[in-house]
Amino acid sequence: RADEVTARRYSSRIRRSRATAGLATGNANGNAAALRRSRFSARRAGRCGGRTGPIGQDRDRTNQCGYRTGSAAGSATPTVRPSPVTDLDREQPLVSHLIELRTRLLRIVMGILLVFIGLSPFSNPIYTALAGPLTRHMPAQSSMIAIDVLSPFLTPLKFTLVLALFITVPWTLYQVWAFVAPGLYQREKRLVLPILFSSTTLFYCGMIFAYFVIMPIFFAFITSTAPEGVAVMTDINRYLDFVMMMFFAFGVAFEVPVATVILVLAGILTPDALASKRSYVIVGAFIIGMFLMPDVISQTLLALPMWFLFEVGIFISRLLLRRRQEARTEART
Repeated sequence: RADEVTARRYSSRIRRSRATAGLATGNANGNAAALRRSRFSARRAGRCGGRTGPIGQDRDRTNQCGYRTGSAAGSATPTVRPSPVTDLDREQPLVSHLIELRTRLLRIVMGILLVFIGLSPFSNPIYTALAGPLTRHMPAQSSMIAIDVLSPFLTPLKFTLVLALFITVPWTLYQVWAFVAPGLYQREKRLVLPILFSSTTLFYCGMIFAYFVIMPIFFAFITSTAPEGVAVMTDINRYLDFVMMMFFAFGVAFEVPVATVILVLAGILTPDALASKRSYVIVGAFIIGMFLMPDVISQTLLALPMWFLFEVGIFISRLLLRRRQEARTEART
């Protein structure tokens, strides 16, 4: 009897020890599972942008994965998550800009080609008109010559192409403006348009001034100074190069008012500061004329318009600054 009681006690102890061991094992497994769940939640919170905050302030918060957080997380339904921005989406604006740029460049080239094709049948009369300031002052026995074999054919076509470029400058600037304008503010558009128009007009005025004023005086002086026994017979290709250099020089020189206004409106210089440097500008204008023009008369005829246009630029910049200050005063009142 005593042995039976002892055996029962021993078996009950064994069962209790096994139960305790199982409970401990279950607790350990449960703790490990809870630890894994907490780590997963932490990683998910890091990916989804989950944040913790004061109680009561996260009731309607939605994380980046589309689930509500806080006290309403249990009863909330997943919201629609916006599609992520991929590398393809980021590349689309650049590709569209490149396509637009290609379209504008093709339109510029097509415009130049159309004008060139239309003027090509008249290339010889056009070059004859260009050579008028020289041929009118040449002796009766002299004429222009062509040294190269292909010059009689290629030189008029070359000038026709250059003329097509000059004629299509408004079309080219319009295409450039159509490409750039969508990225500008309204005040920038109001500033750029007058500058483009005025710079184009002044460049044309410089070329016209060179053709009708400078070239007749210059070639009359050059042909009159030729020694006896020397026939003035200019090559048509070299004449074209010289005339193009003169057109470009006077076109750029007539851009002085635009450069002056830009410097003032950008805040780099003031009209008074420019006026104080007037003597340096005059000397610089004559130095530029000395490098570009071969005689004193042409140098003077280039320097004087530059000086006059510099004064015009100072006058216009003062007017613009005065209008800007008046507009600011009206806006404040």
